[in-house]
Amino acid sequence: MPFQGMVSLVSTDGLHQLHIFVFFLAVFHVTFSAITMSLGRAKTRIWKEWEKDTSSITYEFSADPSKFRLTHQTSFVRQHASCWSKSTIMLYVVSFFRQFFRSVRRTDYLTLRHGFIAAHLSPGTRFNFQKYIKRSLQDDFKTVVGISPPLWASALAVMLFNVHGWHNLFWFSTIPLIVILAVGTKLQAIIARMAVEITEKHTVIQGMPVVKLSDEHFWFGKPHMVLHLIHFALFQNAFEITYFFWIWYEFGLRSCFHDNFEFIIARICLGGVVQFVCSYITLPLHALVSQMGSSMKRTIFDEQTSKALKKWHKTVKKKQQQQQQQKGSSHASSETPTTDTPEAGRLSQCQ
Repeated sequence: MPFQGMVSLVSTDGLHQLHIFVFFLAVFHVTFSAITMSLGRAKTRIWKEWEKDTSSITYEFSADPSKFRLTHQTSFVRQHASCWSKSTIMLYVVSFFRQFFRSVRRTDYLTLRHGFIAAHLSPGTRFNFQKYIKRSLQDDFKTVVGISPPLWASALAVMLFNVHGWHNLFWFSTIPLIVILAVGTKLQAIIARMAVEITEKHTVIQGMPVVKLSDEHFWFGKPHMVLHLIHFALFQNAFEITYFFWIWYEFGLRSCFHDNFEFIIARICLGGVVQFVCSYITLPLHALVSQMGSSMKRTIFDEQTSKALKKWHKTVKKKQQQQQQQKGSSHASSETPTTDTPEAGRLSQCQ
């Protein structure tokens, strides 16, 4: 109960509405994240056929170390390094549009796969890169599905700036679209930049082109920053759509909150576009290009390998304990006193 002359900060009805809104937001965020994961895995399933091609004779011939070619004759360089790639502005403009049309081509996948194996594994290693990308996508999902305090703060900021007549919710709904398009453009530009680096360093290459893996390709040298931006965009998109359905549930579809229904329809359509682009294009592209950083992800080890390593670690630890116990027992036996007594010594002297 409030004190005399004071009122509560939030009424009982307002607190109840807030609980319902938080419930709506959690349900929609998890649902959209599940949709994102499903579409992302559907996209990476296409790469399974490309992975099978790595066992064919055609692929072994193209990757033959004894084969020499001019750099500009390779498919990867021809697709990404051209006259427009010499200008940074034109490179990003072309990368912006390329993300909508075959964002990951077969040549891109095979070249990035070859560069990853050359940098982190021994040459000629039989490695299923597609399964590794699939596990990496699952790890990314663990980050994307979470809700952190900064995300709650961003949702609160949107609510506070929701002033009547400003149509702020519509303008805020464009933020996820801008972020997703910027991330997709950056990832495409990284692939193009690696092709340009090959032409700048080599005129003739041996076998398949080898891209240079480095964290410097990413913003501020931090590959994980891209995933956090995707996470922010997905959360904001889920928040925008959740707010619409919450208002509909609490006050009706044609309430005063929806006075400009055209803006509402535009927001919902924009949210659907962001969800599809991020799920089917941006997130799978990130799962592939993020492997071009300086270090490997822990998903390099599959579940069976992880279990084998854990079992091996336990066996080694057990052997070390047994050796320590054996050393301790042998040390104790060496310090055991002899059965000779002073009387025995004197008898020996008398003899």
